[in-house]
Amino acid sequence: MGDFWVFGYGSLIWRPGFEFIEESRARLHGYHRALCVYSWVHRGTQEKPGLVLGLDRGGSCLGLARLVSGDKREAVIAYLRERELVTHVYREKWLSIALEDGRKVAAITYVVDRDHQQYAAPQAPEILVSTVGGAVGKSGENRDYVKNTVASLEGLGIRDHALERIADRL
Repeated sequence: MGDFWVFGYGSLIWRPGFEFIEESRARLHGYHRALCVYSWVHRGTQEKPGLVLGLDRGGSCLGLARLVSGDKREAVIAYLRERELVTHVYREKWLSIALEDGRKVAAITYVVDRDHQQYAAPQAPEILVSTVGGAVGKSGENRDYVKNTVASLEGLGIRDHALERIADRL
């Protein structure tokens, strides 16, 4: 199998955890970035869940695509599945993305499963701030996850006003 693209919209931007040979800003249509996943492992617990990002239906999402060499395909996909499918709140999908240079490519993406018990329907900003501000999981404080994501997006010239407002209030 050949080289393939991975689309990152949250922590995969600032902590990919795999080798890649090219990267590009990219847009995914039909989904948007949202704090819509209750984190029971990495940024919270079942008793005190945090909130992490998911790709929820509707709109579009500007993120970062990384091209992985075909000889690393099996290892990288296994890594991504171990990382993203811990509780199966995400569905692995191959979706079309538009790279910054205009190319359209298929990329492996992780989209929230709205029927999963960890799906967090849209909530008021004050509830998001309260949930994120008080949660800690095995990967650290939930607030750090949000702040790292906002900083990484800003470094790429990507604005996510809703996420920035949450980060500013933390």
